[in-house]
This record gives sequence, C-alpha cells and structure tokens, in this order.
Amino acid sequence: MTDVWHGHELVDDYRWLEGDVSDPTRMGRVTPEVAAWTDAQNAYTRAVLDGLPGRAAVEDRLRPLLQVGTVTAPVERAGRYFYFRREGEQKQARVYWREGLRGEERLLVDPEAIDPSGLTTVTWLSPSPDGRQLAYGTYTAGDENTKLELLEVDTGAKLPLEIPNKVRAPQWLPDGSGFVYWNLADPQDAYTGRVMFHARPADAREPDGPDGDLVVFRQFTREEDEELATTWGPSGVLSHDGRWLLLSYFVDTRSNDLWLLDLEAFRRTGAAEKVEVSRGTPGLGMGTVVAGPDGDTLVLSTYKGAPNGRVVVAPASDPGEANWRDLVPEREDASLDHAYLAKGHVVVNYLHQASHRVEVFDLAGRRVGTVPLPMLGSAEVTAHEGSHEAFVTFSSFAHPPAVYRFDVRDPEGTFELWEQPEAPVDPDAVEVKQVAYASWDGTTITMFVVHRKGLEPGGDAPTLLTGYGGFGISRIPEFVATLPQWLEAGGVFALPNLRGGGEYGDAWHEAGTLGRKQNVFDDFIAAAEWLVDAGYTRPERLAIYGGSNGGLLTGAALTQRPDLFRAVIVAVPLLDMLRYQHFLMARYWVPEYGSAEDPEQFEWLRAYSPYHRVEDGVRYPAVLLTAGENDTRVHAMHARKMAARLQAATASDPEAAPVLLWVDRSAGHGQGKPLDLRLRDAVDQRIFVMWQLGML
Repeated sequence: MTDVWHGHELVDDYRWLEGDVSDPTRMGRVTPEVAAWTDAQNAYTRAVLDGLPGRAAVEDRLRPLLQVGTVTAPVERAGRYFYFRREGEQKQARVYWREGLRGEERLLVDPEAIDPSGLTTVTWLSPSPDGRQLAYGTYTAGDENTKLELLEVDTGAKLPLEIPNKVRAPQWLPDGSGFVYWNLADPQDAYTGRVMFHARPADAREPDGPDGDLVVFRQFTREEDEELATTWGPSGVLSHDGRWLLLSYFVDTRSNDLWLLDLEAFRRTGAAEKVEVSRGTPGLGMGTVVAGPDGDTLVLSTYKGAPNGRVVVAPASDPGEANWRDLVPEREDASLDHAYLAKGHVVVNYLHQASHRVEVFDLAGRRVGTVPLPMLGSAEVTAHEGSHEAFVTFSSFAHPPAVYRFDVRDPEGTFELWEQPEAPVDPDAVEVKQVAYASWDGTTITMFVVHRKGLEPGGDAPTLLTGYGGFGISRIPEFVATLPQWLEAGGVFALPNLRGGGEYGDAWHEAGTLGRKQNVFDDFIAAAEWLVDAGYTRPERLAIYGGSNGGLLTGAALTQRPDLFRAVIVAVPLLDMLRYQHFLMARYWVPEYGSAEDPEQFEWLRAYSPYHRVEDGVRYPAVLLTAGENDTRVHAMHARKMAARLQAATASDPEAAPVLLWVDRSAGHGQGKPLDLRLRDAVDQRIFVMWQLGML
C-alpha cells in the first residue's frame, strides 16, 4: 500500500499485519490471515529459542530468583494493615491483612482460587476507613480492564457490588458511606475516562451497583473539543475529610489543568461548581486539601515556575496561582520526584544524581529530617494523611525490595525494617559505579555500570545496555530479579539516565520530547560507544534491551546503528511512528511524540520512525521482538510489521542472526503475568542474548 504524507509517497508492504482497520473505533482487530501468520512466527521463535544449548541451566538459575518472595508496603486503616505478598511458586500475589502492625497474617484474596490458570491478577486494593470492607481490582490475561469488587474483611464474604470498565482504586469518604473512583464509560474507547461518585447502601449486604453513580467530571467528546478529547483526561484526588475534590485534566504528558470542587455541595445540588486553581500546571504530583489553623489549605506539588519541582500551599477558599506560596521551595541540587501527605507532614521524595533521597517537612515548611535509606537506590513511599506512620519500599541493584517503617515526626530515630523476603543474592559480590559521558551535543549523561566485584572487563565483557528516556519516567537503581544470573556469568549491566526521563527534572524530560526525541537515541548510542571506548566491551559482545517507549528506543538504535550491537530485544514496542496514533490509547502520547498528521511533526517522526528506517541489504544484528495480543496500551501491530520488514530486509544469515517474533496470546503490556509466564519470558530473553554474545 502506498500512502501520501504531505507530498511524500511511502510504501507500506505490511499494512495487512495491522489487522482489520475498517472501524476507526476498533482499530487492528486480529484477522484470520494475521492470526495464521502470527502462529507461524511464534512456532519459528519457539523452535529456535527452545533448542538452544544451556537453556535448562539458565532456567534452573533464574527460577529461584524469580521465585524470591515479594511484599508491598501495607495500607493501614483503623489499625488494620492490608498488603500484597507472593511466595515461592505462587503465580500471583495474594492479598493479606493483619490486626495491628505485627498481628497474625490472614489471607483475604487468592487470585489462584479465583482462576487456577494464574491469568487473573489483583492489581490494587482500597480498604474502607474502618477497615471492615475491602475494595480490590482484578483483570485477566493482561488486558488491564480492571473490575472493582468488594468484600467483608472479617468473614471474607463477597459483597454485592461490582463496577467494570478499567476502574482505578476508589477513594473513600471518611464515614465509608461512599467513594470516588475513575473508570471508562466505554471499555473499548480509551478516551472516555470519567470521575464518578458511588454512594454505599446503609446495609452493605443490600443490592448495590453502579447504575445510579454520579458523573463528577468526564472527558471531553470529540464534538466538544477534538484535541482535549484524546488527551489523558480527567482525574480527581479526595481530601481526607471527604469535603474537597481536587480535579485535574491532563492536557499532555507534562502538564494539566486544575480545579477545586466542594464535593459536599456537589452531592447536595448535583452541580459541579469548579474553582480554577491553575491552567497548564507542569508536573503535578501530590495534591489535596488539609485542615489547618487558618482554615482549609490546598497543598500540591508542581514544576510550574520551578523546573526541579516545589510544594506550594494556598487557601482552599481562593486557591488560584496568585495565592500560592512555597511550602517546600525548589532545590538546585535535586529534583522533586513525588510528594506524599502524612498527618501534619509532607514526605518529599527527591532525585539526586538519579537516586532517591526522602525528606520530611511539617506543614509550616520546616525540615523535620531525612529518611535513612540503606544505600543509593529507589524508594517508594506509602503515607496517609490520617497517620504519622509511613512506609518506604526500597531496592537497589544488589538490594532486593524491602519495606521499612518510620514515624514522620522522627524519621531518623524510628526507621526500622518491617518485611524483607529472603533472596539468594550476595550484595557484597556486586560493584556499582556511576559514570558520566558526553552525548553528541556535549550534554553530560550519567550512567550506572554494574558487574561482579573484581571483574576486569578487558574490552570483551558481555554487556547488556538498557534504557527508557520518555514521559518523565526515571530509571534509577532498583532490583531486577534476573540480574544476579547475568552478573554471575561475567556480564556487565549498564543503565544510562537518558533525556526524556525525569531523573533531572522537568527540563530533562522536555529535552527528549517532540522534535527533540532524537536526543534520547543519541544519548543511548553515546552510552554504547562509551562502553566500547572505556574498555568494557566491543560491538560483538554488546546487547541492548528496552520495552514500550524503551522498545522504541532499541528499535531506533537498531536501525540507526546496526553495526554497534550484536543482539537487540525490542519488547512491546512503538515502531511505526507515522500511524501509531490510530491504535488503542496512543493519542494520549501525541504531546510526547507528535503526530504525522501535522506536516512539521511528520518530518521529525519520519526521520527516526524505526519501521520506516529499515533498509534492504543491511546486515542487521539478531533481533527478538515481543508483543502481547491483549495489550491495551501498545498495539501488537508494531512488532508484527517490524518483524516482517526486518526479515525481508536483513542481509545477515538468519541461522546466525535471526529476526524472531513472539506474540503472547495470554498477555498484554506485561502487567499481571503469572510467575510461569514471566519465567518463560525471562529465559527466552536471557538465552537469546547469551547465545548471540557467545556465552553458551
């Protein structure tokens, strides 16, 4: 098929692999022809990967690493603690609760009892304020079409309420009489998001359902506003006392519009009288209203007027920007990653040199203390406005995730371990370095380099380079279950902090968006060149891996510098950047990438679009592309079309450097996969890389 884009004719021989595109609202449904072609590709991939020598040994080492238990920070309500835990061969994490912090652990929800196949996952939990009821969300086979369900905690009995259509965790009123939630009006249309209010019956066992739920705030329709109809759209944060709802409408991947709504008045009158807080507010994170000595006060974090982020306050009676004042001012030496409210305090998670630092401030802006994290790494805070108690889940390259508890009034003196599953990992055997190198334009990029302690690379170490570089998402030291096996085998692992991420604030993200997206690819290619020039490896021993936006990254690196890599893994990727916006929820990402429908944006997208950069007769490295047929984020058509194009174009010997495609029929974007499928995927990717880098 030949397309004409702004006067340019482009041939697309593999358009048919997109599936059925006859209905714009249901783009890309799998046709019989696509299904048969995919079956043949999957069979070929299985024959290659399953037949590689040493696969059983790799699986034997990865299995105990992936079976390492996991536990999440608990959510406390009325002295009851709710959390997820997975152990050993369990396919999915289960929901448990305790009466008291150290109370007896009790099983509440077992996904394998719901679905023995292991394909059903519980993705979030939200206990009522009295801890007597638990709302939780489930979906199946990776489709992320989450359904809200409700049970009675003391008996475990299901209650008569189910709310479908990609529901997010509800936020309860303090008396448990109702909750605010987000879902889709049409589960087949990603652009129908809405903020809803559900009133609970007086008797929890009475008939209950979402039919009478109130629409508080909804996405614009295309008829109302074509541009805003296909952005991230609405969301809401409920204040602890249940009165105020902070409403936001995300207009792009960097900013949103913000209003304050008196929810009590809305419930009485049905009129959503929104008071404007801000328009185009970059980087909103935490935001809510707290009670204070001078009345209700809006507290929110933002990048507006502060590229490294700040926390501001304003009176709820007049919350506009003119009344903002700094509670936690912007810092020059660190960027604000997230902020969380605890009772009378704000817990701020900073990024300093691409690692987390957690500090606590009171509501007068006085610094209370620093949370004493074990080492450089990643920290996720769990806090609640009704409690001084907070938790932090910490991990690093050689530190499996552990949950620590602290009191925000004395974070340094109360910091203690709550739970840490045992892991067959020796932290003392790992060496981590943070290096810096220059990208093509002279910009300094930091990178973590990890290997076995005492390893002397000597220019020939098998090296795995990964990255992301998009949507302001930061890639920092965190535990990867499969990494110990790689390091034990003599491998080097490298993670650069590319532009487009959030490691160095909002400006760092902006530098990798729209017409500046090539910066991300240049940063990544420069990282590979640095690893070679610094004597760690050589192109024949260098592999790259990336998923989602990171799959776009590795797809771009593959097509721009095929000489630099021996093996490339491109997972759940975006690759056809001229047509990506027509599929699933991809118009959400137009503010990040641009759209080929715009003549100027077409030029920069065409320049790097990996699918369109493939050239006949080039010796491409070995490639493993993966996708999920149930993916509701990135359509599998990208991986299918790229595999077909590369297989036809490459001049490499397919026996030595094949182009492989694996489309998982029981998965989506990767979330919610059971343990056995995660193990299969991990072994596939690791054995592929080890084979190509001469490690078998």
